Amino acid sequence: MNIIFFGPPAAGKGTQAKILQDKYGLQQLSTGDMLREEIAEQTALGVKMKAIMDEGRLVPDEVVIEMIANRIDSPDCVKGAIFDGFPRTEAQAEALDAMLAARGKKIDYVIEMIVDFDALDARVEKRAAEEGRSDDTVETFRKRLDQYKSYSKEVLPYYKNKGLVESIDGMVSIDAVTSQILGILKPEAA
Repeated sequence: MNIIFFGPPAAGKGTQAKILQDKYGLQQLSTGDMLREEIAEQTALGVKMKAIMDEGRLVPDEVVIEMIANRIDSPDCVKGAIFDGFPRTEAQAEALDAMLAARGKKIDYVIEMIVDFDALDARVEKRAAEEGRSDDTVETFRKRLDQYKSYSKEVLPYYKNKGLVESIDGMVSIDAVTSQILGILKPEAA
C-alpha cells in the first residue's frame, strides 16, 4: 500500500505517518531526509546530488526519482510507503507513477489533511517550544505554507482526476485524524 500525505506544515502528517508505520509496516519516505542521508553516507547518488547542490542547482527530478526507487526496492518497503513532501509538481507525480508502475506498484491513496491555516500558527509555536525545532518559527512556517499552497494547486488536481484523493479534517485530535485515515484505508489494510 502506497500513500501520499498532503497537508501544510504542522498539519500532523509526520505524526500520522508514524502511526501507520507502526500499524501496517509502511515506511515514511521524506525526500529531504533521504537526500541528506545519501549525502552523509557518500553514496554514488549522494555524491552526485551534493555536486549539483554545491553548484546552487536544484536536484533534478530524475535523480530524486532514482533515490526514491532505490528506497522503494529496499526490503523494509515491501509493505509500502508513505510519501510526505513529494511529489511537488505534476511532472514529479507522473514520474513517481511511472517508477512505481515499472515495479508493479501504484499510489493507492492520497490523503489531504484539511486544516485552518491561521490555527496552525499556534501549533507551530507550541511545537517549537516543546521540540526545539529550529525550522518551526512562524516566519519559516509561513514560507513553507506558501510553498505548500503553490505546489498543492498543481499536484492535487492530478490525483483528483485519478480519483485517489480523500480529504480529512486535520483540525481534530490526533486519534480522530487517525480514525478518519483508518476508515479510508480499512478495505485494503484489513
